[in-house]
Amino acid sequence: MAVISALLIAAVVAVIAAGMIERQGLLTRQVENRQLALQGQWALEGGLQLSRQVLFEQRLRDPLVRAGQPWSRPMRDVPSGSVRFDGQLEDEQSKFNLRNLVVDGQVDAEALATFQRLCALIGVNERLATAIAGQVIDSYPQRPLATPSNPGLGLDSGRATSPSSAAEVLPARRPMLRSVEALAGLKGMDGDALARLRRFVTVLPALTWINGNTASAEVLAAQVPGLSLQQAAVLVAERDGGRWFINRGDFVNRLRMPSLAMANVRVGINSDWFRLHGLARQGNRELALQALLRQREGRLPDVIWRRVGA
Repeated sequence: MAVISALLIAAVVAVIAAGMIERQGLLTRQVENRQLALQGQWALEGGLQLSRQVLFEQRLRDPLVRAGQPWSRPMRDVPSGSVRFDGQLEDEQSKFNLRNLVVDGQVDAEALATFQRLCALIGVNERLATAIAGQVIDSYPQRPLATPSNPGLGLDSGRATSPSSAAEVLPARRPMLRSVEALAGLKGMDGDALARLRRFVTVLPALTWINGNTASAEVLAAQVPGLSLQQAAVLVAERDGGRWFINRGDFVNRLRMPSLAMANVRVGINSDWFRLHGLARQGNRELALQALLRQREGRLPDVIWRRVGA
């Protein structure tokens, strides 16, 4: 009995000790994770500030925004204590901005046609393209159009009996989109379609033009009516070979489309909006960052939003 009791006591002690060791290991991992999170956030903040400085210095040197400039080069293994930072800036004005679909409370027919052409070029089916446009349009307040039966829309005397009182802006019917990723839950959307959209489409909080010096052939072909994908590809190859567009007139002239009016080409040569893709690394642990930056003249770019862990 004494031997059995001793064995039982030894077994209980062993179980208790094992539990204590396991709990200690768990606490240690939690502390390490918190430490990594803190160090990673500092590294991400440092990478974000570095990106802002790079954009600021680039704007001082050259207002033209194109590939091959310092902002477009990857940031690799930037040290921050024991954590390393990797980052890449992306020109968001190289993409079609879904915000352009609604202007002054009304659907912009030209922008809608551009988006539909782009979806056809990148393999997003027409039904899904219509659903995307509908969700975007419904996320902004709407202003009714004037009709022959109510020509007074838009003439507001300030009185309740004014003809335009019936033209009050209708509230948005859906939450405003903040990113393309918010379309993931749309019926008919799958991972492949969402990945294609990310490459060519963005959501910015302001109306923008396409940057002809960074846009893809697909985006340019969609943006310029009558420009084929093959023609756009030739234009992009010429541009990326070193013949950058120096102004809007240069871009329009090199389209070789004499019937096309410059006023109808919503393509510029610079950009104000950039996205930072950042990653803090320590061993096999990683912490990601997404941030939207807006260029300002004579000052560091503004951070519009940031998402850690995105």
